[in-house]
Amino acid sequence: MASANESRNKLEPEKQRLLNQHTEAHFTAGEIVRDIIIGVSDGLTVPFALAAGLSGANAPSSIVLTAGVAEVAAGAISMGLGGYLAAKSEADHYTRELKREQEEIISVPDTEAAEVAEILAQYGLEPHEYRPVVNALRKKPQAWLEFMMKFELGLEKPDPGRALQSALTIAVAYILGGLVPLMPYMFIPRATDAMVVSVVLTLVALLIFGYAKGHFTGSKPFQSALQTALIGAVASAAAFGMAKAVQAK
Repeated sequence: MASANESRNKLEPEKQRLLNQHTEAHFTAGEIVRDIIIGVSDGLTVPFALAAGLSGANAPSSIVLTAGVAEVAAGAISMGLGGYLAAKSEADHYTRELKREQEEIISVPDTEAAEVAEILAQYGLEPHEYRPVVNALRKKPQAWLEFMMKFELGLEKPDPGRALQSALTIAVAYILGGLVPLMPYMFIPRATDAMVVSVVLTLVALLIFGYAKGHFTGSKPFQSALQTALIGAVASAAAFGMAKAVQAK
């Protein structure tokens, strides 16, 4: 696929000058942010709920900490593996569709050209306007293939290192998030006392994380902060309540 610089070099000098003067302000790290959100949100809530549940069962801080660390390790591996498999499946799907589209361009070029015309017509172009574009694409098979992948199938070429990057990002984010609710149990021997500090610390972390998530995803930061904190609070309260109920029987 031609790079942005290569494409610009083919433009008229005036248009190229305008593009060179223009700085894009779009946020382009969406996939990384998504992975961080997945890892941190689960890392904060799952160990938090586990620690609260064990504290409700009057387990000592050492047991809560041991179980929590084990859960964080297992959760990071599981979540990282899930991220890897999801990204790998996406890349495999793109490769399969790319091969299928390539074969169709070779075997039924007229049909594929008609599909290009249909796509352009959906944008309001008239036949006399899109016909030169269709003919130009037919002379450039690679550009034609990339056009069909993007505009017919809605698929973007995945980053070759995306699967490993996703796995590591989610796993690290999960570990960082999971350590927050467990930190008080490292220093406070009595689990019930440690739980109080853990609740405060984790809710503050959830509020900060929710605000940052809302900022980067384009939603309302304060609303996102409150929603994220509420989910974590409900999860920990439910785990604590179930532990107390089981203990009472």
